[in-house]
Amino acid sequence: MSAIQKNVEASSEQYSSTFTKGDLVLPPAKKYLVLTCMDARIDPAQAFGIDLGDAHIIRNAGASAVDALRSIVISEQLLGTTEIVLVKHTGCGMLTFKNEDAYGVVEKSLGAEAVEELKAKRFDFLPFPHLENAVEDDVKFLKASKLVPDSATISGWVYEVETGKTRRVV
Repeated sequence: MSAIQKNVEASSEQYSSTFTKGDLVLPPAKKYLVLTCMDARIDPAQAFGIDLGDAHIIRNAGASAVDALRSIVISEQLLGTTEIVLVKHTGCGMLTFKNEDAYGVVEKSLGAEAVEELKAKRFDFLPFPHLENAVEDDVKFLKASKLVPDSATISGWVYEVETGKTRRVV
């Protein structure tokens, strides 16, 4: 067992020894979801005041609405959320490369067959060159999607990893 696995096991044992929230219902109590980046410097619960059971938290590289759409549809249509809070962040890795760069790294690390798989799937890593524009673009994407109800409240934000502050963009 790796050191990480041992930590998961020990932490789970400690957490579960005082756990008292096993009776929470499946749908989020406050009927919203937060879409944010998977960046390890972001703690959505702490940064955005989310208690266990309050909201769905969807995380992916760059807080991509395109990448998260499946989860958003499930959250809204099957579990009753009505608001989307999209939060990208400063210093995001998605600002640092283009698709061609990622394809090159994959080819160098995993070989030509891996790149062929990416090409066959028309894989887009969804990088973006401008942070605020990316927030605006993702909010526009969600508002334009027929998979997101017109009644959904959608906002876009930037979390500053340097200060811990979050500011609204749209």
